[in-house]
Amino acid sequence: MFVDSHCHLDRLDKSPEELAEVLKFARNRGVEHFLCVCVSVNDYPSMLKAVDDFDDVSVSCGVHPLHQEEACEFNELLAMADSEKVVAIGETGLDYFYSAETKEVQLKSFVDHIKVANQLNKPLIIHTRDAKEDTLNLLREHKAPETTGVLHCFTEDWPMAQAAIELGFYISISGIVTFKTATELQEVVKQIPLEKLLIETDSPWLAPVPYRGKKNQPGYVREVGEFIAQLKGISVDELAKVTTQNFYDLFKVK
Repeated sequence: MFVDSHCHLDRLDKSPEELAEVLKFARNRGVEHFLCVCVSVNDYPSMLKAVDDFDDVSVSCGVHPLHQEEACEFNELLAMADSEKVVAIGETGLDYFYSAETKEVQLKSFVDHIKVANQLNKPLIIHTRDAKEDTLNLLREHKAPETTGVLHCFTEDWPMAQAAIELGFYISISGIVTFKTATELQEVVKQIPLEKLLIETDSPWLAPVPYRGKKNQPGYVREVGEFIAQLKGISVDELAKVTTQNFYDLFKVK
């Protein structure tokens, strides 16, 4: 059985009935759990409402680095994230590719998220793009020894993955790995230890081959898993078993 370790169910633009069908489709394809990741504190209440009826959906709480117009103070984030429903802090991190002009706000927000994760003993979900040094340096400086998390939708190089793993983080791979142009990422994935690997869709974006160009959905995490299993020369069952256990170990989902 698979887990979609990172999806945005509230961004699928589905009615409650349609969302139920999307999740049913995924379950029928062997997906047993879903982590619905928050990118906007303004939309956090509606995200919770959208997934509240599904026992196999967990949630995170945080502010995406590209949503800094909605940045919140440490105490506000702490209060929202201090809930049994919330299994992780984020999506947080740094993105200098799309929004270098908000760098200073991103840096402060990222540090606040790290400190909330430390205080609540919950893992971080990190988005990082063109910000390798700052991402790693802030984690080294501010995270507590026991704080861990995941670099999601990873597209950076092996040295960054290796450094994050040494800090206790997992690396999550999306459907990007199936793209013909993703040869460098494919080589990185071959080197990631299986015990530090997660898989995700990041739906509704980044649908894997053969669905590229269509709206992504959690059921397509199977294609991500199948492709990675082939890359690493292991069975799909082994890939699914280990990455699923990694998810439960990291996020403490019961």
